Amino acid sequence: MTVQNLEDIDGLKKIGKIVALTINEMKRCARVGMTTRELDDIGGRILKEHGATSAPKKTYDFPGHTCISLNHEVAHGIPGNRIIGPGDLINIDVSAELGGYYADAGHSFTMPPHDPSLTRLCQYTHDTMMKIISSLRHGVKLNEIGRMIQTEAQRGGYRAINNLCSHGIGKALHEAPTEILPFYNKQDRRVLKEGLVITIEPFLSTGADYVVEQPDGWTMRVPDRSYVAQHEHTIIITRDQPIIVTVA
Repeated sequence: MTVQNLEDIDGLKKIGKIVALTINEMKRCARVGMTTRELDDIGGRILKEHGATSAPKKTYDFPGHTCISLNHEVAHGIPGNRIIGPGDLINIDVSAELGGYYADAGHSFTMPPHDPSLTRLCQYTHDTMMKIISSLRHGVKLNEIGRMIQTEAQRGGYRAINNLCSHGIGKALHEAPTEILPFYNKQDRRVLKEGLVITIEPFLSTGADYVVEQPDGWTMRVPDRSYVAQHEHTIIITRDQPIIVTVA
C-alpha cells in the first residue's frame, strides 16, 4: 500500500508495535525443553490480548499463530511438537492484522550455550537489514535492495537465500511490489515512492543459496546442513529516513 494520511501511518504503527511486542515476549519466554507449539501459544495469546489477528492464519489458513523455524529450517516453520534444544538457532516470524492494517517482522536468535559463529550470523544479518533500511528513500531504485543484500552477504562471508523475497504490505499481508529480490536484477526498473509500505528481510546463509519446501507444504529448509538467519522490519518509505513500524 501507499499511505495516504496520518490515519494510515498510525494504523501501521499500532499493528507494528503489537508485532514487535509479540516477538519480544516470545523470545523472552523461549526455553530449552519447550515445544514450538508452546512458544506459538504465547504469541497467539499476546496477539489476542491486543485485539490483533494472526495474518498467516487469516490469509492462508496457516496452522499456527506465528512461524517458528529451527536450525536448518529457514522460514514458515509450523509450530508443533518439536522441542527446542540447547544451542538451537530459532527464527520467529510474526505478521498480524488490526483494523485493516498489516505488519510483518522476523527475528533470529540462538539458545544457550551460544555458538559464536551463529551469534555472529544473527547479528550480521540484523546489521545488514538496518544498513539497507537506512539507505532507502523516495526515488531509490527497488533493485538496490537486492544489490545491497547480495553485497553485504558476500562481505560478511555469507550467501543470500535467493528464493525468499521482501514484499509490499499494508492492507494485505502480501501485495505490490511483489518479489523484491535479494539479488541485483538490472531488468527491474521499479522505483521507491514516498508512502510505500514494504518489508526488508535479508536471509543470510552459511552455505546454501536457496531453500526447498518440505512435504508439509509450508516449511522452507536448506538442502544441506547450513544455517540461515533472517531479520525483518516493516517500513514506510519517506523522502528522508524510512519509518520503521515494527518496533515496540
